[in-house]
Parts: sequence; C-alpha cells; structure tokens
Amino acid sequence: MTDVSANTLSLLEDLIADARRAGADAADAILVDGQSVSVAWRLGKLETLERSEGGDIGLRVLIGKRQAIVSSGDRSREALSALVERAIAMAKAVPEDPFAGLADPDQLALSMPDIDGDDPTELSADQLIAMAAAAEDAARSVPGVTNSEGAEASWGRSLVSVVASNGFAHSYWSSGSSLSAVALAGDGDSGMERDYDYTTAVYVEDLEEAALIGRRAGERAVRRLGGRRIKTCRVPVIFDPRMARGIVGSLCGAINGASIARGTSFLKDAMGTEVFAPGISIIEDPHRARGLRSRPVDAEGIANSRRALIDNGVLTTWVLDLRSARQLGLASTGHAARGTSSAPSPSVSNVWMEAGSQSPEEMIRELKEGLLVVDLFGHGVNGVTGDYSRGAAGFWIENGEITYAVNEVTIAGNLKEMFRSLTPASDLDLRHGTDAPTLRIDGMTVAGG
Repeated sequence: MTDVSANTLSLLEDLIADARRAGADAADAILVDGQSVSVAWRLGKLETLERSEGGDIGLRVLIGKRQAIVSSGDRSREALSALVERAIAMAKAVPEDPFAGLADPDQLALSMPDIDGDDPTELSADQLIAMAAAAEDAARSVPGVTNSEGAEASWGRSLVSVVASNGFAHSYWSSGSSLSAVALAGDGDSGMERDYDYTTAVYVEDLEEAALIGRRAGERAVRRLGGRRIKTCRVPVIFDPRMARGIVGSLCGAINGASIARGTSFLKDAMGTEVFAPGISIIEDPHRARGLRSRPVDAEGIANSRRALIDNGVLTTWVLDLRSARQLGLASTGHAARGTSSAPSPSVSNVWMEAGSQSPEEMIRELKEGLLVVDLFGHGVNGVTGDYSRGAAGFWIENGEITYAVNEVTIAGNLKEMFRSLTPASDLDLRHGTDAPTLRIDGMTVAGG
C-alpha cells in the first residue's frame, strides 16, 4: 500500500473514532481523491482546457436505527470536527430506518482481488490536445461532413478509501481516459445529420486510435443523410451495439434491489423464471481486468464475484446491497456502491450479454422488412410496467439489404416481450461498462408518418 493510501485510511480511522466518541453507535467514511485533465477542440482550435485536483470526504453515522450522511471537501482538523458534530445532530433528528446498518464483521470480504484498474501513465494536456485534434481532423476530412461539434479528450486518476467501525478498511486506485468526436453532415437546405463515436478505457494503451474515432463519427453522420419517414408497421428491429447496451441496462434496472423492495419493477415476480429465450445469458464480472466498472469489493465491504444475472434465459438473482437485502429477507449480493454524499445503493459493475452465432450481416439478410436502429431519443421506458417507447433513427431494411436512412420514427413494445423475442449477434466487443452485441427483436411497432 502506498504512503498516500495509508495516510487516507489513517485519516478516516481517526474520523470514525471521533464519531464514536461523539455518540455514534456505528459509522463509516469514504474519501475520494482525484486529479483530471480534459480538453475540448473544435474547428481546429482549442476551446477549453481544464485541470482539477481535490477530493471529498463522506461520513455516515448511525445512532440506533437513525442514520445521517454529511460530506466535506475540507479535511482540516477543525472542519472534520464540525463534520462529526453536524452528522451526530442530524442523526438524532431523522426518523428511524429499520433496514439501516453496517455489515456484521463476519460478512466482510476476506480478500481483495487484483482488478488491474490503475494505469500509471498520465496524459498531459498537450497529448490530449493532439488526440482531440487528430480525431476532429479525421472527422472533418470525411466527404460530406460540413461541420463539427468538436472532439474532447480526458484523463483522470483517483484514490478511493473506505473505513468502517466494523473493521472494514480498504483503499484502491483507479484510472480512466476517453476520447470522443461529433460530426455534422449536409447543409441547411437538404437537411443535416449528426453522429458521434467515442472510446474509453482504464489503460491509455487500450484506447482506439484517434483517427479511427473521428473517421467513424464522420462516416456515420454522412450515412444518415437523406432520411425518410416510413408508414407505421410491425417489423423486426435490429439494434446496433451502441443502442443494444440500453436493453441490457433496462434489465439491470429492473432487477435492482431497491426497485424490487418497493415493488416498482415489472420483473418483481420473475425470480427463477425464463425472462429471456433459452440460450441467452447475461454476465456480470466486477473483477474483470481493466474493466471500466471493476471493483475489488463493494462499498459496504461485502465480497463480490462473477455471476450470470441471466443463465440460459432464467433470472437468477437480484442486485442487492445490505439495505435492500434486509427489506427482502435475503443476503447482500455485494452490489453496494456509494458516493461521498449518499448512502450505499445497489449498482451493477461490468455487465454484458453473451454473443450469439449469427453475424449482423446474416441477421439483416434474413429480413424481408425491418429497421436497423443506430440512434435513440427520449427516455420512454416505464420501469413499473415494462412499456417501451423511444424516438429512433436508423436504416430501413428491405429484401435483406439496407436501403435508405430513416428518421422521425418511434419504436414501441414491452420489455417483457422484447426480452423473450431477442436474438444476439456474434459481434460482442467488451469495451464499456455495459456491453451487448447487435440485437434483433421481432414484432416491435414502428410508428412513422
């Protein structure tokens, strides 16, 4: 353990001790220290350059079943003493929460797996500017691109430390870099289209090349020119991987323990049943090396592990922290996450749907009619009923071929039925926190003009 992380753990241990002396029955604290650099480049010029360093401390105290959370960016002795006083006063004033509380000591993780989540490489402002400039230059060089919303690049590294009065103490470093570009194609008279591409990674060396990001952004924007509206119909819809991730995200939201405990999920009665078609599996792995959402242990000190959320179509687990687990009379699944100003809540780590056997091209060739979706708008997903309605843009498929661009349509269905009629393609690429291959969903309503 580095001297820096040892010092932060010592600071938090002293803070917990102060809280106990002030009257807390239990307490935990989290410290997040970080540094970051970000740049924005547009039309060949630097627009913004920002660098930040600093951190926050969050303290949670419990008096019986009453809890309070306070945070501060000031770690002077005087400020931390005031933080403790404020937390204790708040805890005495709030109502009881029968499900609040830290983990028992025998629930704590016994080991901390190596997630390879920290790249020692630091990108300078000049390196980030060069990346953003290369991406935008590549986007603007695509024939048909007429303007640019620019390119952005960023780098960051942070130290997360957690200490609790139950004996838990852990600290780990994490890093991340990203690059994005947004291109505009066409003109005001014939219509304009916008599209983007981006790459993000824990290690700088895992980022895709800047020129590739820019070129793809430009090509995607040009490809969408000449979009038409179509008549309302019921056809198979193919989601490209960027949009398919949202389908997996909808599943994760529906099995979140907080929603299940409140009874506000359309899957609240689905445990152990076939939610997807046989053969479909959705995997979570919090220990995936260099994963964007990897974490060695959850925010409450509970061990986490790789698991199949969906196994051969069957829902196998809820996503639980301690509080939601207690509400449901179950054990935590090690999914607690938290910030410095909030209590722990359930959250998934790295999640992906396993690939199928067909290529996207084979999927398209099978369709007499259908819609390939490359962009979605709005947030028309009802978590209680599963009703799904989103604005969409993409390409019309006819006789197994992509024929023309489509815009100003709405796609609609119900997630229960969508999950059951879903087929994954073979093009899974694990580059994001939530990943999916191209997905085909049969029998969706496409509402046009």
